[in-house]
Amino acid sequence: MARRHLCLAAPLALLGLLAALADLGGGSAGEDDDHLVQDLQRRGRYSLVQTLEERVASTPDGGAQRGRKAPRGKAESSRQMGKTTADAKSVKTPVKKAEKNKKTPNSVSEGDGPYKSAHEDCPPMGLETLKIDDFQLHASTTKRYGLGAHRGRLNIQAGLYEDDLYDGAWCAGRDDPLQWFEVDARRLTKFTGVITQGRSSLWSSDWVTSYRVMVSNDSHTWVTLKNGSEDLVFSANREKEIPVRNLFPAPVVARYIRVNPRSWFSGGSVCMRVEILGCPMPDPNNYYHRRNEVITTDDLDFRHHSYKEMRQLMKVVNEMCPNVTRIYNIGKSHGGLKLYAIEISDNPGEHELGEPEFRYTAGSHGNEVLGRELLLLLMQFLCLEYLSGNQRVRHLVEETRIHLLPSVNPDGYEKAFEAGSELSVWSLGRWNNAGIDIHHNFPDLDSILWEAEGRRWGPRRTLNHHVPIPDWYQFKNASVAVETRALIAWMEKVPFVLGGNLQGGELVVTFPYDKTRSAGVSRQQSPTPDDHVFRWLAFAYASTHRLMTDAGRRACHTDDFAKEDGTVNGAWWHTAAGSMNDFSYLHTNGFELSMYVGCDKFPHESELPEEWENNRESLLVFMEQVHRGIKGVVRDLQGRGIANAIVSVEGIAHDVRTAADGDYWRLLNPGEYRVTARADGYGLGSRKCEVGYEMGASRCDFTIGRTNLSRIREIMEKFNKQPIKVPVRQLQARRSTARRPAA
Repeated sequence: MARRHLCLAAPLALLGLLAALADLGGGSAGEDDDHLVQDLQRRGRYSLVQTLEERVASTPDGGAQRGRKAPRGKAESSRQMGKTTADAKSVKTPVKKAEKNKKTPNSVSEGDGPYKSAHEDCPPMGLETLKIDDFQLHASTTKRYGLGAHRGRLNIQAGLYEDDLYDGAWCAGRDDPLQWFEVDARRLTKFTGVITQGRSSLWSSDWVTSYRVMVSNDSHTWVTLKNGSEDLVFSANREKEIPVRNLFPAPVVARYIRVNPRSWFSGGSVCMRVEILGCPMPDPNNYYHRRNEVITTDDLDFRHHSYKEMRQLMKVVNEMCPNVTRIYNIGKSHGGLKLYAIEISDNPGEHELGEPEFRYTAGSHGNEVLGRELLLLLMQFLCLEYLSGNQRVRHLVEETRIHLLPSVNPDGYEKAFEAGSELSVWSLGRWNNAGIDIHHNFPDLDSILWEAEGRRWGPRRTLNHHVPIPDWYQFKNASVAVETRALIAWMEKVPFVLGGNLQGGELVVTFPYDKTRSAGVSRQQSPTPDDHVFRWLAFAYASTHRLMTDAGRRACHTDDFAKEDGTVNGAWWHTAAGSMNDFSYLHTNGFELSMYVGCDKFPHESELPEEWENNRESLLVFMEQVHRGIKGVVRDLQGRGIANAIVSVEGIAHDVRTAADGDYWRLLNPGEYRVTARADGYGLGSRKCEVGYEMGASRCDFTIGRTNLSRIREIMEKFNKQPIKVPVRQLQARRSTARRPAA
């Protein structure tokens, strides 16, 4: 394809003029009072976004909330950008522009000196999210392949054992000021800034402390950004993990951009991880733009939400769909924030006989915010599609009790949100306020069960389901997060059948067990008795995701899960004791999986529409899997449901229990199964149950009668005729006296 040529030998002022002309042609991206919002007037009613804006504006703190300082490092929302995937549908709304560049000690950093721009106009180009592919990244020299230009991506992580393939940065082959890292935007782009990190490494300390920036349109003639007559030198990193953002004094338009390190840490080498801020210029004939463009038609609120905004959005959804939604909270965070959930069902607040319970949770790691926003988008989507008569959604809502808990760790999220999408550190906000990793804070029931199996204790002595929580875990001084205790109480109260917790930083679905069976082994296949079911559930999500099973996609960091169909046994990836997935499987009836929904833990707002498109079908398909297998009711001879009856499947050493009304659900793959139901004081019931390939659980009911012994006990209790309990010693004395010969 023929390249456009632009003479860049002219002074830098010419580039600024071109940028201004481009702004006139393509619309300004930095106007103070004009924020772009998607036109959501479909179906002749107010949109959810407009309703939310009106609601927030009408609340007592609405003005303050809208005018609050935006987190430093968080680029403008897709509604504030001049270039979005939905420009043709956008309308302008007067909303006060959020303040930028707020200082956040100990979390993020900006370059020093006079090189800060007054506005942050453009989003990241996509080095971190992989929108920029490996062939667009080049470097002057490379230390080795594993430290090549393709590894110079913001927040990319090295493997535990650094090797020739997967290291954590681009590192130059020589440590001198002639080295450079280059990005080919493949089209004219308005560049506005650079974000840098040092090398991700447990063993090395490498980062760049200052650099220059050069631009070109033909990759031969380069112009260096100037500060008057001198080259503009940007201050970079002071350590290797905290990102540093430098905004240009004025945008520059070009196709290529280079970062030229000028100095680096004295004890290290020239190593960088980079993100470029840039807005593609209008070019409808650009092949690469058309090929990579993803546009959503869903009328949803695509932005990051603070805790108050999340709560307000949930209220709006509830008011739009009052007959099928209910908001409740399961407890509070360490910082006192309520853990809000929304229920979506045709009879909210009630467990209906035979209707399975499903849950999605997100944000157990507070800085993995994509899952949080996906659940907020999902609740909007289900509400709007239910109102519009979408038959698929109506069937799902009417036949399933859906629970969405978007923020398990709101305290951690607020920390990451304050830093912003590009400048939050890889681990900032991961833990709760007490420093606990909530997702791996559950009791280790795996070891209890495996020890019993090793000693060959039968299921009568140690059950293979509903394994009890150890006493020490329930002590008040145990290292258990209040959020974890709230989750456990929620899981014990509601008879969940299936659940998914949304994570970030990878593209893969993991399933139990998450802990290796062999002690001291970091990676090992550790399948559950329901391994075949878990693999199907994982594949149901991964195969309908736009990227997870794409064999041509680039690995996020070090592991290429696309080769494994986008799924992996948790313990085979890395061992983790006390995971939510293992606890759910061993202590409740619920099957739980983890969905890692994106390489970028905290994507820019402009990426949310595309991420929604990546995950929307997967979110729906996975929910529908709750209707796969068998279901039924275990009753007595009088037709009353029996609670806590045990339902066993022959050949699968894992049972489930009935709920309070006697109903149960058992996830199974297609096939024929011998199923048995039993309960204390009742006889056994057994029958064959067949699971077909079509969606919808097969009905498999049981009626079991009381045993003779239990009936005798019941009669005696009814008439208050308890058997006489004689102490053993007294009974033995009587027997010995009776055996003595008469004098």
